[in-house]
Amino acid sequence: MTQARSPIPRRSRVAVRVGAVAVGGDAPIVVQSMTNTDTADIAATVAQVAELAQAGSELVRITVNNEEAAAAVPAIRERLAARGVSVPLIGDFHFNGHRLLSKYPACAELLDKYRINPGNVGRGRKKDEQFATIVEIACRHDKPVRIGVNWGSLDQELAARLMDDNARLPEPQPAGEVMHEAMIVSALDSAARAEEIGLGHDRIILSVKMSGVQDLIAVYRKLAARCEYPLHLGLTEAGMGSKGIVASTAALAVLLQEGIGDTIRISLTPEPGGSRSREVIVAQEILQAMGLRSFTPAVVACPGCGRTSSDYFQHLAQQIQGYLREQMPLWRGRYPGVEELTVAVMGCVVNGPGESKQAHIGISLPGTGEIPVAPVYVDGAKTVTLKGENIAAEFQQIVTDYVIRRYGGREHIAG
Repeated sequence: MTQARSPIPRRSRVAVRVGAVAVGGDAPIVVQSMTNTDTADIAATVAQVAELAQAGSELVRITVNNEEAAAAVPAIRERLAARGVSVPLIGDFHFNGHRLLSKYPACAELLDKYRINPGNVGRGRKKDEQFATIVEIACRHDKPVRIGVNWGSLDQELAARLMDDNARLPEPQPAGEVMHEAMIVSALDSAARAEEIGLGHDRIILSVKMSGVQDLIAVYRKLAARCEYPLHLGLTEAGMGSKGIVASTAALAVLLQEGIGDTIRISLTPEPGGSRSREVIVAQEILQAMGLRSFTPAVVACPGCGRTSSDYFQHLAQQIQGYLREQMPLWRGRYPGVEELTVAVMGCVVNGPGESKQAHIGISLPGTGEIPVAPVYVDGAKTVTLKGENIAAEFQQIVTDYVIRRYGGREHIAG
């Protein structure tokens, strides 16, 4: 049977509560996402938040960019509660957050966390005043704050100052190194200032997002070495489709393997008309592939070769994977531990029996020229051989019966 890996030691030592969710410390790495609806469109925003939560997003960020959006937050929270959705909501503030939080106290109270960007909270003297206003409101309502630095909106005064300081050095650093330092200084100085104003050390999360894989890895390594705050990871503007998925995975996997990161978001550009929940699924799959968390039963399937001229095993693998994911909202509460289940759907005799024995349940379908039967293995032992036209339905039923038998007894423990 596949064994779970040992947990990777985490670097952050501070845990921050965001609603009912713990971020950092010994808490599991948290998956979050962000809506792309107009927040003032209450119905659309509620529907998308519910969709993201249903997919498994444990925190959901919404844009609060104008008075209409701020005014909509109480109604959004009320309608989500009516639908039984209790996912913590994060308000994303840029430019005018100090005004919106001041003018709409219900918004300030009902959000579970504020995200502010020190690069666009204001300029000159107003920057300090407006930053202080947001932090004071966070203190008043006991809300955590993510100080999110982004290289696309980095504080230009800070960047220019560090560039000038660097130019005067006998051996100046490369511009990229100065950029990294500017992002780190922006985050750490802002966190220190927030604590001076009164925000608790355990109410701060930091992020320093970049869109280049190597840049992201380098800057987070440096930041993690210089603080103990929980860190939010994400490759900003990752892109669309496979490009965004591959780039995000390449960057985040390296950092997570080193114990860096406490909450993650995959910033995918959705396909036209595509579901926003795809970014949640990708985040879950990254954590599950690395053995850090389990979210849904894993389907092991071979890629196919000349021995598998039929595409039957591909259809069966797709059907089983879809079935398992569809069942998870119900199974998650009813069958605790089911997310650790592994199912193998293999296409021929070369690796089929071996992989099937390693999974909780596996089926080895016949390859080209092989006897048209499909042995099924449960917990490493061959139990039955399927044949005929109903293999798919019969195997799905075997999986369902196994879930009920193996995980059904845990329900009272979870409650």
